[in-house]
Amino acid sequence: MNRLLNNAITRSTVAIRASSNLTTKAPTAQSITQQNAQFDKVTHTGQAWDQADYRLQRFDTSAKQVNPNVAMHLVDQRPPENCGDKRVIYCDGGHPALGHPKVYINLDKPGVHACGYCGNRFYNSHVTQGEDLKIQHLNC
Repeated sequence: MNRLLNNAITRSTVAIRASSNLTTKAPTAQSITQQNAQFDKVTHTGQAWDQADYRLQRFDTSAKQVNPNVAMHLVDQRPPENCGDKRVIYCDGGHPALGHPKVYINLDKPGVHACGYCGNRFYNSHVTQGEDLKIQHLNC
């Protein structure tokens, strides 16, 4: 009985893949050159594969979906926070239930200092002025 069920499931999977309009025969790796390589969408980790890559087989039955709202782009849209004349501040993610462990950030050096957990940026307005806002520090 199990053998009959397995055969039926296998045949239905093959039928679905054969009827899918996304399934095409992948070209061989030897036929892909730098001139004719077509890469898929780049993911948030920077991954993009050419049409002969074996890792694309997971997208046989459905299209690859890439979210354009990558967290680092969303954090970058938030302006740095002016902390006045404070030399040391802390960041806890902003909300006790959804935040992260409290991290102390030293603002003695000129420039913008980012939290290593959430990416929120802070600066001391007495030390950082004008062109110094372009200096970026990451505090872990």
